[in-house]
Amino acid sequence: MNVSIFGTGSMAKGIGYRLVAGGNSVTIFGRDAVKTKALADELHKALKPGATVSAATVGDSIHDEVVVLAMWYSGNIEIARKFSGQLAGKIVVDISNALNDTYDGLTIASDTSAGEQVAALLPKSKVVKAFNTTFANTLVAGKVAGQPLDVFIAGNDETAKATVANLVKAGGLVAIDAGPLHRARQLEALGLLGITLQGPHNLGFNSA
Repeated sequence: MNVSIFGTGSMAKGIGYRLVAGGNSVTIFGRDAVKTKALADELHKALKPGATVSAATVGDSIHDEVVVLAMWYSGNIEIARKFSGQLAGKIVVDISNALNDTYDGLTIASDTSAGEQVAALLPKSKVVKAFNTTFANTLVAGKVAGQPLDVFIAGNDETAKATVANLVKAGGLVAIDAGPLHRARQLEALGLLGITLQGPHNLGFNSA
């Protein structure tokens, strides 16, 4: 498939590795041209047959049918606000956890989620929650202790969820349907729990 990734950070890199491993064509959208090209060049070295990688600037036209918002919560909200028109009709994947400054709590109420907040700004898109419980380094490798990573997927559109599940499986990971989009509330709480366990157990964000 053709997939756009917004972001040039560690999660954009990890998800990019899985997408090119699955033979997909990926376009990286970033604000910093140097960082965007550097990530595209790194992913290019990991290409599998059929895959391609290109670099674009935030504000360029979005042509791909799947768009991954691979940024912090505030960045995903900003992109959803600015490009709701271009994202209409597309599958939009939100990966964020709305973390506070100390990474020990979430900044939004328990009766909503980052995924639902993004969806509220994109009423004409098919928003799917995924990758918020997987750490960047583990996505690059695709495995922890020899076991493929689990990716929990939540969304209200079954076809969109199936499309994301196929991308996950093509990248060598395990896709788990977590139900409708409001299950993002539990997934984001699970993501927070995973983050808070890293320090006390010296896991270095390499756990699953």
